[in-house]
Amino acid sequence: MLCKAGLPRIRFMNHPSNTYAVVFEKVTRAFGEVIAVDDIDLQIRDGEFFTMLGPSGSGKTTCLRMIAGFDRPTRGKVFLHGADVTYVPPYERDVNTVFQDYALFPHMSVGDNIAYGLMIRKVGKAERQRRVEQMLEMVRLPGYAARRPSQLSGGQRQRVALARALINEPSVLLLDEPLGALDLKLRQQMQVELKSLQQRLGITFIFVTHDQEEALSMSDRIAVFNAGKVEQVGTPAQIYENPETAFVAGFVGTSNMISGELARRLAGVAAKFALRPEKIHLGPIDAPVMADSIAVDGTVADVDYLGLYTRYLVELDQSETLTVVQQNLQTTATDVAAHQGQRVRLQWSKAHMLKLRD
Repeated sequence: MLCKAGLPRIRFMNHPSNTYAVVFEKVTRAFGEVIAVDDIDLQIRDGEFFTMLGPSGSGKTTCLRMIAGFDRPTRGKVFLHGADVTYVPPYERDVNTVFQDYALFPHMSVGDNIAYGLMIRKVGKAERQRRVEQMLEMVRLPGYAARRPSQLSGGQRQRVALARALINEPSVLLLDEPLGALDLKLRQQMQVELKSLQQRLGITFIFVTHDQEEALSMSDRIAVFNAGKVEQVGTPAQIYENPETAFVAGFVGTSNMISGELARRLAGVAAKFALRPEKIHLGPIDAPVMADSIAVDGTVADVDYLGLYTRYLVELDQSETLTVVQQNLQTTATDVAAHQGQRVRLQWSKAHMLKLRD
């Protein structure tokens, strides 16, 4: 059966939609006195594209390794489709992993690399060849079976690694920063292809990255990791539009952090708030104040023209600074540069000033 793009439509697993593919129950992983993962509870739904997002050392890759079985929790349990696999070895788990360096065998052809898992399982040669051809069609590399990995581009090697991981029909595919070695344009192209592939297969993809753009563009849901804990879990829109903590607001996109006396003046309470730069309207100093808005006056201290948009640094009359981003709909670099030193009025909806928890 072919999908609209002319590629095989394969659905490897069909678990009930109300089950979780992966569950972490009070999971901690310690390396001596270092706590890499700290008492995490996590539920990953069957059939979703789930991303673990965070900086290096935040615990996301350790969690991926515990799902794969390469590592075990110090405390807590890991479940796959309801089964406790905390102490189950990797080869007995219905998962496969794609690594950043692809880990292809350089002495083997592309076809043999992809078929390796089937050879281990002693699947017959004819069936292996049929399945390899099917996988090559699926990852848009028909006719590449006889080539060596050294004859492929980075994007092609990444597709071969995907095909090798998927040929065993896992119920969960783990992806450990698989796009990290690619250049920007190819990485963006592969983001689209990976999401499309996941939707065609209907299986659970668990993707680890430190790249916020990858997470926002590909995921059904995102878990934001920080210092071994999960700060927030939600859809890309929830994570971006309603960050719950200062870390999430600062790590996913850019935010103005407002607290102390400035927060008291603007919001009536000295709490912590996040305000996205693109939510702020920059206008002339005498602009009328819009309904249900907060307005402050200041001076443009710096202007960065970035093509698609311009970033302004505005010094408020209260000595604080705010970053403002505006799309360049009808302006040029010369136009925006003229704002430097100008007095301006900043306004934003009260609803866009997001209160953060500690």
